[in-house]
Amino acid sequence: MNARLLGLAALLLTAAVTPALACSSCGCNLTSDWLSQGLVAQPGTTIGLRYDFVPQTQLRRGSSALDRAAIALPAEREIEGRTENHYVTLSIDHAINAAWALNVQVPFSDRPHQTVAAGDISTSTSRTNGLGDVRVSARYQGFGGAGITGVQFGLKLPTGSFHQTFRSGPGVGQPVDRDLQPGSGTANALVGAYHFGRLSGGFDYVLQAQAEVALAAREEFRPGVAGTLSAGVSYHGWKRATPQLQLNLRLADRDHGTNADELNSGGQQLYIAPGVSAPITNHLSAFGFVQLPLYQRVRGYQLVPRYTASMGLQYRL
Repeated sequence: MNARLLGLAALLLTAAVTPALACSSCGCNLTSDWLSQGLVAQPGTTIGLRYDFVPQTQLRRGSSALDRAAIALPAEREIEGRTENHYVTLSIDHAINAAWALNVQVPFSDRPHQTVAAGDISTSTSRTNGLGDVRVSARYQGFGGAGITGVQFGLKLPTGSFHQTFRSGPGVGQPVDRDLQPGSGTANALVGAYHFGRLSGGFDYVLQAQAEVALAAREEFRPGVAGTLSAGVSYHGWKRATPQLQLNLRLADRDHGTNADELNSGGQQLYIAPGVSAPITNHLSAFGFVQLPLYQRVRGYQLVPRYTASMGLQYRL
C-alpha cells in the first residue's frame, strides 16, 4: 500500500474509533485524540464534529458492582446515583506536509449528576456544562519505513470552567467535584506514539500509546497521570463502509490535593469498540460506534458506564 492509500485508510480508522474512558469518582472525560486526529499522509485540512454519550449508571468498588439499595443512609461516604455525560467536540486537523501536522480539539460538555453526600439522606443534583479544556497538539510521522509511524506532543489548556455548583438538594450552592467540572483547571502535557500498518486480505492495523500528565496543581487539585494503550483493525474491502474493531486499555492514577477525591479516583478499564465509517461524498465521511467494557477495576467507590455511544462527521477540504 502506498503512502497516500495508507494515509486515507488511517483517516477512516481514526474517524471511527476512540480510546477508552478515563473514569474518576464522579465523572468521565472522553479522550478524543484518535477520533479527531486525521492522521493522513497528504497535506490538507480536516474538520470533524463528534457527539459522545457516556451514561455512568453502575456504582462499583474495585471490580465488583454495588447494590445502592443495600447501602443504608446516611452513609460515611458519598453514594453517587447517576451521571450522564454529553460531549460535542469540534476538531481541526491541518497536515502541513507528509511529516508534520497540527491538531486542535474544542470540547463542549453537558453533565447532569445526582449524588448523596456523606452524612446526607437526600439527593443533591448538578448540571455542569460549557466549554471544556482545549487540546492543541502536533505530530511528526516522517520516520519512513513500512506503514506510518509517528509521535505526538501537545498541551491540554485550562480553558474550561471549574467553579460550577450544585443546583438543588442539601448541597445547593456548594462547588461540584472537580472531576465533574467542564475543565480540570490545570494545564496537562500530552505525549504519544502510534503506528499504522497493513495486514493481508484488505485489513489494516493501528497501535497507539498515549499519556497525559498535569504540569502543576491548581486550587488544591491535580489530576492523576493517565495512560491509554490501543490496538485496532479495520477492513477496507468494501467501498461503501469500513468496519473496525479496537481494544483500549486505560490506566489512571489517583487525583491529588485537598479538592480531589483521592480515595475514589483512578483505576483500570479495558474496552472493546466495534464501529463503522462510511463515505458520504468525496470529502465527507460519517462514523458511529459503541464501546463496551470488558474489565473495570476502580479505586474506592466510582460510577462507571455499561456502554458508550459515539457518532460524527469528518470533512476533508
